[in-house]
Amino acid sequence: MLGYYLQLALRSFRRNRVLTLLMVLTIAVGIGATMTTLGLYFVLSGNPIPGKSARLFYPRIEPRTLGKDATLDKEPLKQMTRHDAEELLRQRRADRQAVMTAGLVTVQPEGNAGQPFRVMARYASADFFPMFDVPVHSGTAWSAADDEARAQVAVIDRRLANRLFGTENAVGREIRLPQGMFRVVGVLGDWRPTPRFYDLTSQRYGGDEQVLLPFSTARALRLDVQGHMQCWGRGGEGEEGGRSLNAPCAWLQYWVELDSPQKADAYLKYLADYSDTQRTNGRFERPNNVRLHDVMDWLDYNRIVPDDVRLQMWLAFGFLLVCLINTVSLLLAKFLRRGGEIGIRRSLGASRLDIFKQCLTEAGVIGLVGGGLGLGFAAIGLWLIRQQPDEYAKLAHMDGTTLWMTFALAVTVSLLAGLLPAWRAMQVPPALQLKSQ
Repeated sequence: MLGYYLQLALRSFRRNRVLTLLMVLTIAVGIGATMTTLGLYFVLSGNPIPGKSARLFYPRIEPRTLGKDATLDKEPLKQMTRHDAEELLRQRRADRQAVMTAGLVTVQPEGNAGQPFRVMARYASADFFPMFDVPVHSGTAWSAADDEARAQVAVIDRRLANRLFGTENAVGREIRLPQGMFRVVGVLGDWRPTPRFYDLTSQRYGGDEQVLLPFSTARALRLDVQGHMQCWGRGGEGEEGGRSLNAPCAWLQYWVELDSPQKADAYLKYLADYSDTQRTNGRFERPNNVRLHDVMDWLDYNRIVPDDVRLQMWLAFGFLLVCLINTVSLLLAKFLRRGGEIGIRRSLGASRLDIFKQCLTEAGVIGLVGGGLGLGFAAIGLWLIRQQPDEYAKLAHMDGTTLWMTFALAVTVSLLAGLLPAWRAMQVPPALQLKSQ
């Protein structure tokens, strides 16, 4: 029966080509605009580490002095001081824990073969690799013993290995920084979580960290640090002063891994006890204020999806609603103009349900064709987004989810648009139509 309905639909399209083309274009434009913004939203709001997002937590404590406007600060700082991060790392109350920050290093090619160049770096403790499932293509990551010894070791990515040594097999080689020679112990595999949930203070999307070094070594050598720093009181003057052990400045990211909700509850209590101890010792002045966010909660708290992307998405849905209303009007005009044909079919034995099914079939076919055209519009829209200077623009792309959702949304919209016209068409009285003919 479906084949018969499809045959009737194709005949109807040939008789009303202009009207059919208008409906297809209306749906295609609405679907294209919606899927462009929706596809970008899905990329920006996705889970960056699906297998572990519920086990990784970002602790926050409140180390600031009372100050004049303490009552206005209902939330603790987003980063930690070096004193607190290193103390929590030393106490090791989680299954794993890692302290980190972004950096910038100057690399000198071997044998003075080229000019020195600067690359983004990350300074982290050893648990950074197993916690975030960082793939090591060859070699290994450094160990906790290397952290303790402040060893001059490094893990680099494959692009830097090829640039420096002409091969990805760089394990055992050395890279030269102004602060000394660093032995390469591992080469990174492909790893670019989106968004960069582990550090939202610099680049939230993309990023190009080509060198990973032990945090303890970076601080001993005073390597350049990148990222946001918030200081209060006295003692934070100067670049390195703000990053000294006891400086009243928050600039480090600290993550822990806890493999059960019970451990998460216990760790939150541990943070509260730690804050109480620091207050007793005179370091903390404000009331106890601690937080423990898992990955997705941390992304939501930071409103990881830019406001302009959210606004564009809702505007696109509004535009799709306008297209839906226009399609309803066009379908209504199309079906009611065929009152004579419908009356003849009814008089020959077709039921109202048969008329309803036929009209919905026509609407569905229009949706499929509109979805295919809308897919092309969405691809063009995503390409235009990739030309923008925003840091997330390069991530706009068409994936399998966007592909099937485009067609599903197009068919759904066209069927919804066809409900009222189909219902009106099946109400056509056959006797009056035959008499008018």
